[in-house]
Amino acid sequence: MTTNVGGRRAGTLRRQAEGLHEALGEFVRAYLFGERDRICCHDVSLTQCHALDVLVRRGPSTLGALARELCLDKSTASRVVAGLERKGYLGRATHPGDGRAVLLDVSPGGRRLHRRIRSELIAERARLLAGFPPEVRAGVADVIRGLAAAARRRATGASGPARRSA
Repeated sequence: MTTNVGGRRAGTLRRQAEGLHEALGEFVRAYLFGERDRICCHDVSLTQCHALDVLVRRGPSTLGALARELCLDKSTASRVVAGLERKGYLGRATHPGDGRAVLLDVSPGGRRLHRRIRSELIAERARLLAGFPPEVRAGVADVIRGLAAAARRRATGASGPARRSA
């Protein structure tokens, strides 16, 4: 009988995992397409916006560290950075601890752009959350953070972070 109970639990977990898979797929598609459309109106790509966000949150960074954070290979991250530099949204400075390395940092114009995009996206999130009861709204960010942390742990397993092209 214990096997049957365990089998039911495994079946329930599988159905829940299937539901999560479908829901995440729908969410990611809706989120990415919506983000792309909103962000690209500001003269940057979605990946460039994520790079600005990382640099604003974490401070000046080397290209390698930025690439790792964005889960990009270094050459792709270099192209993202070059585009942001051409637009005047970030600059390079000599690394104080290693004269051969450079630090990437967001320019004042890049910070203004980041604040404008972030403000618009937060207003959109508020409109999305408004349709849910307060007790649901209170836990949404925690659940998504937990899922993101678990996914990142799996992606950065023993073989290192997965790399992608933008």
